[in-house]
Amino acid sequence: MLRKIIHIDKELCNGCGACARACHEGAIVMQDGVAHLIRDDYCDGLGDCLPACPTGAIRFVTRKAAPYDEQAVRRRLQAKAAGCSCPGSAAHTLRTDDAPAAPQPGGSCPSQLRQWPVQLRLVPPNAPFFDGADLLIAADCSAYACGDFHDRFMRGRVTVIGCPKLDDFDYAEKLHACLAQNDVRSITLVRMQVPCCGGLERAVRKAIEASGKDIPLHTVVLASDGRIVG
Repeated sequence: MLRKIIHIDKELCNGCGACARACHEGAIVMQDGVAHLIRDDYCDGLGDCLPACPTGAIRFVTRKAAPYDEQAVRRRLQAKAAGCSCPGSAAHTLRTDDAPAAPQPGGSCPSQLRQWPVQLRLVPPNAPFFDGADLLIAADCSAYACGDFHDRFMRGRVTVIGCPKLDDFDYAEKLHACLAQNDVRSITLVRMQVPCCGGLERAVRKAIEASGKDIPLHTVVLASDGRIVG
């Protein structure tokens, strides 16, 4: 059917994410730092996102599009809410720098993980463990490549992990929120020597720049055998 629906100009989009936050139907998501309309039938055509956009990247067009499906939107929002309420993703501190690590059976190396959750897409930006933290941002694969990852990189740091190639998620937006709402002292980025990890590094640098804060960044590049190559 022909109907009025939003159009997003990717060249004008600055990746701020304001439109995604303004869309009550969840029709807009951030992918690779740019806003996307994920499904026509999620867009009600009312345009709450238009005034939120600071660059004028969103406008109305009339084109063939699936009709707005209120039931589909309700199911999507309910599923999203159910996922966010999972007890396993509740933020909490596991240990502090001053607390001794719990002894491990068989004399194995103790974990240096200080908080939960660790997946970047799950951590709430206002989690108390971010404030005053030295932050470790690590590619998912890095801990598997580096045998002494806990002692070398995680000790004394709050750790978050992610993979921009696998996640349909805007890391830059989430990291910006974490940095804007907290006094993060430093960032260590551990990434692999593969092209897709460049997306993680770009997201980190973009978030620091958007925060307007002078946060020291140290980047470590690992080869697949765990050697530091950069």
